[in-house]
Amino acid sequence: QVQLVESGGGLVQAGGSLRLSCAASGIAFSINTMGWYRQAPGNRRDLVATITGGGSTNYADSVKGRFFISRDSAKHTVYLQMNSLKPEDTAVYYCNAVVRSLTSALYDSWGQGTQVTVSS
Repeated sequence: QVQLVESGGGLVQAGGSLRLSCAASGIAFSINTMGWYRQAPGNRRDLVATITGGGSTNYADSVKGRFFISRDSAKHTVYLQMNSLKPEDTAVYYCNAVVRSLTSALYDSWGQGTQVTVSS
């Protein structure tokens, strides 16, 4: 099983920046797409950004041009650089990885979440 550990959340004023990190550990055949999702109180968990093993990225419209996802495959780590933060970005941010196990099964692994709070 692959475990994901996020770090980098916190409290920031509107207009500020934060960088989230997510490190994967454990045994797997491969880690494919990695990404970030977020969930505000009372809301569903929504996609923020994803990045494939080949480096292709996808962003939610609400964060395009402000958030940037990157990946260090050698370190099994994915990052989310968040700029020009807005109060509506406040949420728990979850790291996700699509993992192929040694038996070729595909499964989703999730981190425990990190709180991002943007004050106005």
